[in-house]
Amino acid sequence: MRRVSGVRAVGVLLALAALLLGAACGREGGPGAAAPTGLTYPVAQNVQVPGSATFAKIQQAGRVKMGVKNDQPGLGVQDPTTGQYTGFDVEMGRMIAAGLGIPADRIDYVVVPSAAREDAISRGDVDYYVGTYTINDNRKQRVGFAGPYFLAGQDLLVRADDPSITGPTTLQGKRVCSVTGSTPIQRVRQQNLTANVVEFQNYSQCVDQLIANQVDAVTTDDAILKGFAAQDPQRLKVVGQVFSQEPYGVGVARDDVAFRAKVNDLIQQAETDGTWQRIYDATLGKSGTPATPPAIQRY
Repeated sequence: MRRVSGVRAVGVLLALAALLLGAACGREGGPGAAAPTGLTYPVAQNVQVPGSATFAKIQQAGRVKMGVKNDQPGLGVQDPTTGQYTGFDVEMGRMIAAGLGIPADRIDYVVVPSAAREDAISRGDVDYYVGTYTINDNRKQRVGFAGPYFLAGQDLLVRADDPSITGPTTLQGKRVCSVTGSTPIQRVRQQNLTANVVEFQNYSQCVDQLIANQVDAVTTDDAILKGFAAQDPQRLKVVGQVFSQEPYGVGVARDDVAFRAKVNDLIQQAETDGTWQRIYDATLGKSGTPATPPAIQRY
């Protein structure tokens, strides 16, 4: 009996090993990994970026380290079961990698929180960063930006069956939710849009409160709100009346002008040949809110 049990145990272990091997081969970034959106991008051949230290490092490694976010539906989120990354920002990053000659299975996804983005780029922990990264003069002191590849703006997420909120001027007396200490909630207070402000640590908590009728609106960048609306279009909608401008750029090393120019070229090509629109339609576009690509601002 002991011998039979041992054979069975070995068999179980071998089966488990085979399952683990299969899971490893299919994980995000592994051989043959495919984007859940079904989007693919032709991998450029014989790419050259003269004078770019960043590209030289990518070429030597044969891989790219892409900074992302993993908690923003529709933009950059990681599936806890499959480990796959999806979203508009992630797809833009994959498109850029392909244009640099790097296929999807040679991308290393590096999750970087907002507060650490400049440090991660400056230290070379990532080759570029794509994650709702607003271009502004203060950040340009430490990093470079390609783009913008998306023009976001503060907007409102409301219940799909609520016709009473049509923009910021209709918020008086309404309960508005956002993240503690965020720029959007500060703007609500500064502009006296409503006195009834509710704060949580993350936007998903605000959305839960909205669905439960505990608040009347959630406010932040419209790109983030579109991601939540795309997840639940039957119950949620984006008002579509932005009251700020947030140009999203790809963060790169500040002094690598050649690499920044190359990424700008790739974004421009995607906007011209329809790739940008296909990416948007497969991700944020599922919210039902249309968008068009912004003009590239080279500097």
